[in-house]
Amino acid sequence: MSALKYGLLVLVTLLSSLAAQADEASWDWSGNVELQSRFFARDALWPGQKSQAAQAAIAATAELRWRSATGNQRASVIPFLRWDATDEERSLADLREAYWAWEGDAFELLVGANTVFWGVTESVHLVDIINQTDAAGDIDGEDKLGQPMVNFALQRDWGQLSAFVMPTFRERTYPGVDGRLRAPLPVDTDRPQYESSDVEKHVDLALRYSHYIGDVDIGLSIFSGTSREARLVPAEDAPVLLPHYDQIDQLGVDLQYTNDAWLWKLEGIVRDGYSHTFAAAVGGFEYTFYQVQESAADIGLLLEYQYDGRNELEPFTINDNDVFMGTRFALNDVQNTSLLAGVAWDVETGETFLNIEAERRFGDDIVLEIRARAFSGAAPQDITYSVVNDDYVQLQIAKYF
Repeated sequence: MSALKYGLLVLVTLLSSLAAQADEASWDWSGNVELQSRFFARDALWPGQKSQAAQAAIAATAELRWRSATGNQRASVIPFLRWDATDEERSLADLREAYWAWEGDAFELLVGANTVFWGVTESVHLVDIINQTDAAGDIDGEDKLGQPMVNFALQRDWGQLSAFVMPTFRERTYPGVDGRLRAPLPVDTDRPQYESSDVEKHVDLALRYSHYIGDVDIGLSIFSGTSREARLVPAEDAPVLLPHYDQIDQLGVDLQYTNDAWLWKLEGIVRDGYSHTFAAAVGGFEYTFYQVQESAADIGLLLEYQYDGRNELEPFTINDNDVFMGTRFALNDVQNTSLLAGVAWDVETGETFLNIEAERRFGDDIVLEIRARAFSGAAPQDITYSVVNDDYVQLQIAKYF
């Protein structure tokens, strides 16, 4: 059963069971519609890609939330739709959330599809492994697909312990043959390969402990199951790449130390992967200047170092020996004007990736967002050479209701 069908089943069961309580329970709904256009500076590099300068898409999200009159039950349904005018593989229908949860005095049981985030660093989220990445949606790894699960969380004085049982796997999305920001060969998502004989039905397990000691927030996690990253294997019968999902075991740790205007952050993993066991880490700091020049504005400075010890047989990563430098600017005005800009520089190859994100609200329910991405310094043998012609500016306007 696909995750979307699974979520729809949860949704139907949920609404049926809650209908009788509608008069007493608390309902809340909201949503938004987004119009998006990407403007590319250069023609596409690879055969099959569309080279028009402007590529448009539309997306919509709805949120339906419920809480029982007694307050110990809640539910959430968040469908997401995206249609892309250029790349059909970027079009998507997903349930980011479709769950029911029971809350006790010191525990919570959640059943259904949900989105869970782990991590503290800005440039890379190594420990964030529960949800699959919507790589066709954006290249920054921030967009996620809803994950069907049973989640039991126990809260005690000594911390929170969360256990996850995930009965089905979500495949990663990739740009299609028409799309930009892809490898020289497109990924054929219709023919995924799995190490497990249970294919996408393999039951994945995860456990996470989180707590704080003074000014230090601690997270420790264990994951065993199907890797959210795919090895891209050339097909023998066509000029395409096939995603191959291996079974992995991963230990993770994330730490954050807060000291006045300083935030010190660290994420690290040890993973038993396809070919060997390797370690990866990202760490650094964020320092914030508050109320600059006696205004309401804040300016943050970010610096992080990325290391990854995997070899060329594992799923590829560009964050193997890189320095990330950035700044965060918030006006703290009624329009929520903000900007995040950063550049990642590969110490060995000299490749750079520039990212700028800015947004501002107009009126009560219109948000304008601008993103700019640029790649430079890549040689033909480098990973980012595949997107060397894909610098773009993205304009997005969203209407909230």
